Amino acid sequence: MSEARFLKLEYNKLYKQINSKIIMKIKDVWAEKVHDSRKKETIRIYVKTDFGIWSTSSPSGKSTGKHETLSFPESVSSSIKLLDSLKEDILELEIESFNDLEKVENIVDKKEAGANTLYALEASILKALAYSEKKELWQFINPDAKKMPFPVGNVIGGGLHTPETHGRKADFQEFLVIPKMKKFSDCVEAMKKAHSMIGEHLGAKKVKGSLNDEGAWSTSLGNSECLDILNIVRKEIAEESGEKIDIGVDVAASSFYAPDIYHYTNPEVLMNTKEQINYVSGLADKFKIFYIEDPVDEENFCGFKNFREKNPGRIVVGDDLIVSSEARFLTALKERSIDAVILKPNQQGSLLEIKKIVYLAKKYNVALVMSHRSGETMDSTIADLAFGFQCDYIKTGVHGKEREIKLRRLVEIEKKIG
Repeated sequence: MSEARFLKLEYNKLYKQINSKIIMKIKDVWAEKVHDSRKKETIRIYVKTDFGIWSTSSPSGKSTGKHETLSFPESVSSSIKLLDSLKEDILELEIESFNDLEKVENIVDKKEAGANTLYALEASILKALAYSEKKELWQFINPDAKKMPFPVGNVIGGGLHTPETHGRKADFQEFLVIPKMKKFSDCVEAMKKAHSMIGEHLGAKKVKGSLNDEGAWSTSLGNSECLDILNIVRKEIAEESGEKIDIGVDVAASSFYAPDIYHYTNPEVLMNTKEQINYVSGLADKFKIFYIEDPVDEENFCGFKNFREKNPGRIVVGDDLIVSSEARFLTALKERSIDAVILKPNQQGSLLEIKKIVYLAKKYNVALVMSHRSGETMDSTIADLAFGFQCDYIKTGVHGKEREIKLRRLVEIEKKIG
């Protein structure tokens, strides 16, 4: 090599060091099989750099939207083997920004590797990159983040997540409390109190069952009866604290929908779409429900719009409708179908796609709800994502170590930012 060529290379290297962010090289990547809170197999992925080793485990959903990318197209083992076969290409990557995850997605096809695999890999890479810049994950995403999200807590369960009690259960999937205290830590305490009080109310009525997949109470009560108890507890806590407590429901309407008909079992009723919209709207009026998730079937953008127009002043939330897909979110924006969108990073696997939805949501004034899954792990990544992306809400559940670790992480962040 000529002296001039050598000096030019050294100059370019020095220029990069002075004028660019640190370029991170991945030294190794590997995965292992772990189990989620429902004892189902999932994946944990490790990323090694010069600065250390970082890992992320992916959760798994039980009630999944039709348009989600498969968590594992074949099995966890086959996804691990595929990742191992792609290792050499991954180790050649130079990563210096969030958007460099595009390089990862050019190598790891989520449809082949699975959404859980891509998500765990990308999250681990971001953690490593954040550390290389001496930042926490949320700081790497947004160093100016200040606003804490409001927690959304599942306290009574029904639908696909919940076992029957005395041969019955509520048709709606989740009954939610949403404290609106100034401090996140106070909101967490209010949710825990609501969870405990609801257990006492159900016990007194002799209709309390076991805790479900998400740590919410199961019961033989129907939708209206659950909402009645939720409203009583909401008022008691609000009066005691002097703070606002909202309530919500995840209807998860697709879980009991067959062509053109909504099939209720507790009590047994059949409804068409118009009747479904009127029924859920009537409950929202009667019980002053603020947050309503998936009130109609996941294919019905127009039905969501009609429901939203009938319920001004509330937030109509899309989960199964959107499944964290940028394309479906764009359709919802065009149709004016929703006021808020659920973000579940492992639904599509791509954190780049999540970032794009966040940008669009903020641009068009759609609220953001970062969410856990029914099968969770002891991984708190979504807490950093929720705060870093400045989400309006975070849905984590209330009871159970896999739920509480996300809440504790946000309490820790709140203390650090003062």
